Amino acid sequence: MRRGRIFIYLAFIIILALVAFVVVWQRFLQPQGTPSADAPVATPVVDTVNVVVLTQRVSRGAAVEPAMLGMVPIPRDLFIQGMFSESNEVVGRLAKFDLDSGIPLTESMLVDSAEELSGTGSLAALAIPRGMVAVSIPISRLSSVAYALQSGDHVNVIATILLADLDTDFQTKLPNVAGIVIAPGTQGEEGPNYLTAQVSGGAEGGTAVGKAELVAGLGQTVYSMPAEPQRPRLVSQSLLQDVMVLKVGDFPVEGEPTPEPTPEGEAPAEQPAEEVVAEPPKPTVITLIVTPQDAITLNYLLYYQKYLGAHLTLALRSAEDDTRVQTEAVTMQYLLEQYNIPVPAKLPYGIEPRVDNVQSPETPYVPPQTQPTE
Repeated sequence: MRRGRIFIYLAFIIILALVAFVVVWQRFLQPQGTPSADAPVATPVVDTVNVVVLTQRVSRGAAVEPAMLGMVPIPRDLFIQGMFSESNEVVGRLAKFDLDSGIPLTESMLVDSAEELSGTGSLAALAIPRGMVAVSIPISRLSSVAYALQSGDHVNVIATILLADLDTDFQTKLPNVAGIVIAPGTQGEEGPNYLTAQVSGGAEGGTAVGKAELVAGLGQTVYSMPAEPQRPRLVSQSLLQDVMVLKVGDFPVEGEPTPEPTPEGEAPAEQPAEEVVAEPPKPTVITLIVTPQDAITLNYLLYYQKYLGAHLTLALRSAEDDTRVQTEAVTMQYLLEQYNIPVPAKLPYGIEPRVDNVQSPETPYVPPQTQPTE
C-alpha cells in the first residue's frame, strides 16, 4: 500500500515538472519570431484631385490649346477656389499675362476675350511689388556701367551735385554787385528831395562787393575783389541702394508693328552679302523700382540734371548681394584727407605748355564691325 502511494507521488511530481518546463519554454526559451521584410506595410490613403497645369509656356494674349495642357494630382486639401479640374474648362481662353510651364491654371490667369485682355493694364505693372513704384531716369554710356544693366539687376544710385553760396535775401549767387548811393540834393525850398543811386556794373561782369584785408608785412589794409564768378562745390553721395531694374530702354508701345514670325519649316530670308546689319541704338533711359518717397527724390534731381546741376550714376551690384553700406559723401576735403592727396607746392618752375583743364576720361565709342553674311 505504501509503495503504491509512492508511485502516485512520483507521477504527480513528473507531471508538475513537465508543465513547468512547457511554461518556461514558451515564455523564455522559444525564439521570438521577427516580422518579414517583405510583409506589406499599410499606407494611409490620400484623397487627391486632378488639376489642370501648363506643359509649355504661353504668351500674353495667346489662346490655350489642348496640347498645352496636362493633369497633375494634388491632395484635395491643397485644392483652392479657382483651380480647374477639367481641361475643357480652359481650352480656347486667352492668357492674361505670360505664363510659364508647370504652373497650375487658375481663373485669375485667363480671360474670355481680347476686350477683357486690353483692360488688364500693362505687363510692367505686374512686376512691381505692392507698395513700390516705377520711375525712369536718363542714362548714358558711363552712368549705366557701359550698358551692362539688364532687367532684374540691382543697382546703387549715386548723385553728384554742385553747391554754391547764395544771398539769402536776393536768392542770387554771391558776391553781390556793388553800387554807390549819392546823398539827396536840395531842389528849392518847396521842391522835393531826390536820392540818386549809381550802379557800377550789371549782374554779368560788373563790379562786385569785395572785402577789406590786412596785407601781412605791409601793415596796410586793401580792398580785394573777386577776379572771377563763384566756383560751385562738388559733392557725391550714394543716394539709393539695392534698387531693382525694371527695364532698360523704352517699353513697347501698344499698336506698334511687330515683325512677322517665320512659318515653321521655312528658312528665314537670307541677307544680301554686301548688306551690313546696322547695330541697334543704345538705350537712353532706364526704369527703376523704388519707394514712393525715393521716386519723388529722383524726380527732384531730374530737374537739376536738366540744367546740369545734378548727375545720377548707377553702380551694378552682385547678384547675391542685398547688404546696405553706410557711405560718406565725397567732397574735395574728403578726397584730400581720406586718400592722403597733398596740395601741390608752389614751385619756381612748371611744365610747358601750361595745362588748365583735365581731359575727360570718357573714350569714344567704337561699334563692333559686323561681318557680312556669306
